[in-house]
Amino acid sequence: MPGKKKKKQDSSKEKSVFHEELKGFELKINPFGEMESNFSIDKLNEFLDHQVEDKKLSGGKEEEE
Repeated sequence: MPGKKKKKQDSSKEKSVFHEELKGFELKINPFGEMESNFSIDKLNEFLDHQVEDKKLSGGKEEEE
């Protein structure tokens, strides 16, 4: 006789860890499939420009692991 299965924890109750500059950031998808955010697109783009290296602009080959 199989044992009882453990219930999975509701992941929506867990808080994700964010970078300090993105504190309070929320992203939702409305019923039409559109993304809604409480941050402006310009602010998000500025953050990504500073924090993420663009592989296309670096001109280097990708390293394989």
